[in-house]
Amino acid sequence: MRVGIVCKVLGLLGVVVSLWMLWPIFWAVIDGSDDLIPLLYSMALGLAISGVFLLLGRGKKAGDMGPREAFAAVGLSWFLASAIGGLPFWLHGTLPTYTDAFFEAASGFTTTGASVLIDIQSAPRGILFWRSLTHWLGGMGIIVLGLAILPMLGVGGMQLYKAEVPGPVPEKLTPRIQHTALLLWGVYVLLSALETGLLFLGGMNLFEALTHTFGTMATGGFSPLNASIGQYGNAYFDWVIILFMFLAGANFTLHFQILKGDIGAWWRDEEFRFYASLVVGGVLSVAAFLLLSGSYDTFLDALRFGAFQVVSIITTTGYVTADYETWPFYVQALLLVFMFIGGCAGSTGGGIKNVRILMLFKEVRAEVMKLLHPKAVAYTRLNDQVVSREIVSSILVFFSIYIVVFAVGTIIMAGLGVDVLTAIASVAATLNNIGPGLGSVGPTENYASIPMAGKWVLSVCMVMGRLELYEVLLLFVPATWRR
Repeated sequence: MRVGIVCKVLGLLGVVVSLWMLWPIFWAVIDGSDDLIPLLYSMALGLAISGVFLLLGRGKKAGDMGPREAFAAVGLSWFLASAIGGLPFWLHGTLPTYTDAFFEAASGFTTTGASVLIDIQSAPRGILFWRSLTHWLGGMGIIVLGLAILPMLGVGGMQLYKAEVPGPVPEKLTPRIQHTALLLWGVYVLLSALETGLLFLGGMNLFEALTHTFGTMATGGFSPLNASIGQYGNAYFDWVIILFMFLAGANFTLHFQILKGDIGAWWRDEEFRFYASLVVGGVLSVAAFLLLSGSYDTFLDALRFGAFQVVSIITTTGYVTADYETWPFYVQALLLVFMFIGGCAGSTGGGIKNVRILMLFKEVRAEVMKLLHPKAVAYTRLNDQVVSREIVSSILVFFSIYIVVFAVGTIIMAGLGVDVLTAIASVAATLNNIGPGLGSVGPTENYASIPMAGKWVLSVCMVMGRLELYEVLLLFVPATWRR
């Protein structure tokens, strides 16, 4: 392990994260609020910490980066971003302890949306803008952002790209990885601008339109309002956000192809069809149950509130417009299942990912066919292409590790004194980067009551979920750090 290279990458990315604090500083200046000085101190401290890493990596070339260095850099970069990102909450006093501040920042960057902030609207706009901006920066990925704006990471950048981009096989849009990163961020910015415009035209002020767009496009869920989107009670806002949550949960390479004029790109992709089918089926069944149970008087209301929550949960956004813990048990059970499924590979959504669920179904079908026809040769295909056994094996291993991590996390949380339902729901919600769960971390609650040790456990779960387990687990493997 060439630690100097890892330090150089961490230093560069730390600089990027710190400089983005200029945007919330802008809001603090406009408002003349008391968060200006804490934000300035936070940016300066973040740059100082980044400078130490750059000094440790002085003279090292990113082109010498191998897989071990890439995995270490990616895994540690998310913890470093959270450590720097939590400084404004702590220095301003928005949150009482650094543990809470780190948790809030980790939740932001990993687009989880689990919050320990009780009275959100009492915080100044600069702090709230930074809180939501961490979503937007983490949504497309800190490393992908670095590759897009720091050309010096272009050499050897594919190692970093592979280590961060979610899904079994990261896709390159162009031969140059920096160009791919720029294109992905271009699509991300375009959709963000479009949603902001629609919300603004619908009556939201610019600040709230931006912050809610950050939470939507990153599938994060932080809102500057105490009651989230439900505080508006506005059907127009609900449907606009439903649309963009759905788009954010799909593979961004498909959006790029659509923008290039390939109108059929969505429907040719098996994962997208599977994802769309789950959403449509889930929305219709939930709406029917809500109507039949008397939760809503009209089908349009049942459809609107059901669609919002189904799309919010399956894309792991976590916005809420209703207390779904009061809904029928079938609906709660379905939403719990959708928490684990998550969005598509190459999206900003968390969870296991639709492509892995789809591949698991296909592999089970192939094994059943082998039992019925022992001499038959059964292949697992995706988009009319045979999937290699190596990829199938990696998906099965991922499921195994996922179950173990989920079980261990739940046991630890229960051991810390958290009730069983909350222990299960909190680990599921953070590991899948959703935010709200069930029990004491339900849609009308938050994570403030979780013990301090539990917040650190859940912070690790959030980063593991965002990086799909391996990059964090490898940090604890001694072989990763050997020369």
